[in-house]
Amino acid sequence: MKFAITLVALLLQILPCSVMAGDAPVKQIVDPLAGTNIIQMIGGLIFVLILVFAIAWLLRRVGGVSITGGGALKVISGMSMGSRDRVVLLQVGDEQLLLGVSPGRVQTLHVLEKPIKVEQPTMSTSIFADKLAEVLKSKKK
Repeated sequence: MKFAITLVALLLQILPCSVMAGDAPVKQIVDPLAGTNIIQMIGGLIFVLILVFAIAWLLRRVGGVSITGGGALKVISGMSMGSRDRVVLLQVGDEQLLLGVSPGRVQTLHVLEKPIKVEQPTMSTSIFADKLAEVLKSKKK
C-alpha cells in the first residue's frame, strides 16, 4: 500500500501543473534530457519490467508455460492436485509413468503396463509457425 501511495505521489510530481489544473497546454521547447523526462522514462521502464515479471509469474503459477524437449522424455499430461502438488503422466521411451510431484519430492505412483493413447489437439498452424519450426530444426542439426 505504501508503494502505491509513493507511486501516485511521484506521478503527481512528474505531471506538469498545467495538465493537473486543466489549462490548455502551452507550447514550449522541452529539453529531452530534463529531469522530469528522465524520471518519466525510468518510471515507464520500471512499469514495463514489473508487468513482464508479473505476467511470467502468473503463467508459471497457472502452468501455461510448457517447455518440451526433443529427447526421450515427454510430459503427456499433468493435473494440479493442490496449491503445490501435481500429478504428471510422463512418457519415457515406450513406458509411461504416473508421477506425484511436490516441492522437494518426486515419487513414482504407478508404471502403466498398457500406455494411454492421448490424442494431440488439432490446431490450425499458420505459415509463420511452420517456417519457425523449420528454421529451428535446421539450426539444431
